[in-house]
Amino acid sequence: MGSGPVNLLAIESATSLVGTALLADSGSAVERSHQEGRMHAESLAPAIEEVCALSGLTVQEVDAIAVDVGPGLFTGLRVGVATAKALAQGLGIGVLAVSSLDILAAGADAESGSDGARTVVVVVDARRGEVFTSRYRFGGAASGPGDLLDPAPARLSPPRLVTPEALTQSLIDMDRGPGERVLIVGDGAVRYRHLLADAQAGDLDLVERVSSPSPLTLARLARRRLDAGAELVRPADVVPDYRREADARINWEQRIPPTGTSGHAHER
Repeated sequence: MGSGPVNLLAIESATSLVGTALLADSGSAVERSHQEGRMHAESLAPAIEEVCALSGLTVQEVDAIAVDVGPGLFTGLRVGVATAKALAQGLGIGVLAVSSLDILAAGADAESGSDGARTVVVVVDARRGEVFTSRYRFGGAASGPGDLLDPAPARLSPPRLVTPEALTQSLIDMDRGPGERVLIVGDGAVRYRHLLADAQAGDLDLVERVSSPSPLTLARLARRRLDAGAELVRPADVVPDYRREADARINWEQRIPPTGTSGHAHER
């Protein structure tokens, strides 16, 4: 896409943080986010209106939308992706889908201030005693908040769904170079901080500052990818990365009797 879009709206709702950011033609950047628990649907539209107003733009002046497609909370992803698709469809513009794990990795690298080799371990709370995780290895000087590195080339493994205990053990067993930092971030690391800290699995100094994907980091990462030639896609082609079935479906299927058995209780 070469120069990328003029005005880019980013929509973030993969975790308990709900927010948006707008990178404008003028070079200005505006971000608004709220820790709203599970009130994603109630919080997202006002946040979009707010960043547009603060940028001095109308939503009709947005040229492209970036959206966090997960993995993350089922309800949050559904709300964010549906909002991005509906808005893009109404405006006749394209969408760029970005992974929540990539956004967190880019934010951690920008915040680390590190030189030399460093591994960033992203841990997103998947609920039900599990986490989504992926690892990234960066070398050289860290990027700054306004000049993010794209973490995709640094990704060591695809996203995995594991228990916190399995993740902790894998970090203990991980091969590390001399002086290499292992930075652990994400709301899953916040939730299971005691487990990771007790095992001395890695550096948790950034875990509070980089706990949820930042809407502005999403916007800047999307702009970098568009400038590097990434293509916007049609709204209909954007799908959430749930990584597993929704809780409601799992609970329903657990009530269904196994094949070949009766659905009626036996009287005793």
